[in-house]
Amino acid sequence: MSDASQRLETVRAGIARAAALAGRRAEEVTLIAVSKTHDAEAIRPLIAAGQRNFGENRVQEAASKWPQLKAETPDVRLHLIGRLQSNKAGEAVATFDAIHSVDRPSLVRALGAAMEKAGRRPDCFVQVNLGDEPQKGGCAPAELPDLLDEARAGGLPVIGLMAIPPLETEPAPYFALLAKLARRHGLSGLSIGMSADYETAVTVGATHVRVGSALFGERS
Repeated sequence: MSDASQRLETVRAGIARAAALAGRRAEEVTLIAVSKTHDAEAIRPLIAAGQRNFGENRVQEAASKWPQLKAETPDVRLHLIGRLQSNKAGEAVATFDAIHSVDRPSLVRALGAAMEKAGRRPDCFVQVNLGDEPQKGGCAPAELPDLLDEARAGGLPVIGLMAIPPLETEPAPYFALLAKLARRHGLSGLSIGMSADYETAVTVGATHVRVGSALFGERS
């Protein structure tokens, strides 16, 4: 097995183990390989090993490397997991199959207009800033009901919520809070969990986990 195959197998086994503990099926969890900062040559081995969902932070970086990769493997799905500027909404709608960082009314309006123009509607997750951290994107929990109403009225296909817990804290309570908010608003999607805590996220109900270093290796 290649290094990429071994890393992918290890992460998939972790997802399956956590899912079994929670009485879930591993197939309920979408593994997103976070390929931001990695070039096409680093990504191709994971594609060859069977990985099909990839996450990028920036529209421009994705546009520079993914057209060729998607031409080679058309069934790859791209997820935007970083903050999105409203003026990049059109490019994001054209490039990505899912957008995990919808977090403010101006972005909702920009995405709605872009989707209407393009006739293309990527899945959307509303990002919630559970730790009230000013350096992170996401709406405050108190703002979530109004933002969801606006997103739905604007034609965005909102399938779930996304959050990134504060660093160096126990993530499980934050994951559980996001799951509670999702249930309250009739949403089944939960985009939570990264390399250090994806198994915890799966036990709480994650439907999408965003894993980078465990699949690509630690950045130098």
